[in-house]
Amino acid sequence: MKVLVTGGLGFIGSHTVVELYNAGFEAVIVDNLSNSSINVLDGLERILGKKPEFENLDLRDKQSVQSFFAKHNDVVGVIHFAASKAVGESVENPLLYYENNINALVYILQELTKMPQANFIFSSSCTVYGQAEKMPITEDASVQPAMSPYGNTKQIGEEIITDTAKVTNINSILLRYFNPVGAHPSAEIGELPIGVPQNLVPFITQTGIGLREQLSVYGDDYPTPDGTAIRDYIHVVDLAKAHVVALQRLLNKKNLAKVETFNLGTGKGSSVLEVINAFEKVSGKKLPYKIVGRREGDITEAYANTDKANTVLGWKANLTLEESLASAWKWEQKIRS
Repeated sequence: MKVLVTGGLGFIGSHTVVELYNAGFEAVIVDNLSNSSINVLDGLERILGKKPEFENLDLRDKQSVQSFFAKHNDVVGVIHFAASKAVGESVENPLLYYENNINALVYILQELTKMPQANFIFSSSCTVYGQAEKMPITEDASVQPAMSPYGNTKQIGEEIITDTAKVTNINSILLRYFNPVGAHPSAEIGELPIGVPQNLVPFITQTGIGLREQLSVYGDDYPTPDGTAIRDYIHVVDLAKAHVVALQRLLNKKNLAKVETFNLGTGKGSSVLEVINAFEKVSGKKLPYKIVGRREGDITEAYANTDKANTVLGWKANLTLEESLASAWKWEQKIRS
């Protein structure tokens, strides 16, 4: 059974491709390489023993999307990762984010409505909750006004899918991730930020390896135990496995509604300083860092209530923060060697 993975050479997409093959699926990857590398395909081949099918395609081009689905009319599901994802960049360049994250989604859904039945897994984000009123965050928490254009594209994306599923053959699961980190245990694939990393862990590993002079900690005046922001860091392999479980749920018609929503996290929040300390422990390196001002669009804390994912979806995060950081460090060392 063939699954379309958009953005399949990206960080979460590539790890999901591996887990799809492990579960007996085949993947056809679509990626325009705007925020990924073709070398990831080689890493996938080394893990899987074969190279997944790949098409270099820009999903913002409606005709290309139509041609793709005409050619691959046998896909049993779509896992949609392809999107721009940096909060700060979205504040500076909102139209890029609206074009990339909304247009591509609409064009894919338009093609899926032509199929007798369609299964669609959407890569969403805990950013839709904004600064939630209480922790941990459940799926019932109200969707807050977005703190950034990136967050807004995820909210709008969810609304588009929900409206479309009501009146079409599409069944969908919206997966709201917390903070994906780590790398595949083989160190053949991992997070590959282009330019200066926007996320904490690659910035930590690049500082650890000497690529960056020091780490900037954005704010130490948050109302948290150590003053730094708190997030729920989930190992990317655990996260990838959830996508396969979600797809199987739709294929086996176990979904209880046309659109279901699940939080994907560990259920535990870690502060920036706790992550730094954990990295120092697993790497044996002292990490130089400085406290700087808060970053626009950042919230105080966000961590998941995972009860629904654990009981209804039948998925649980198993890997620890230290295991995540150890795998990220192994990957960083490999790509710099």
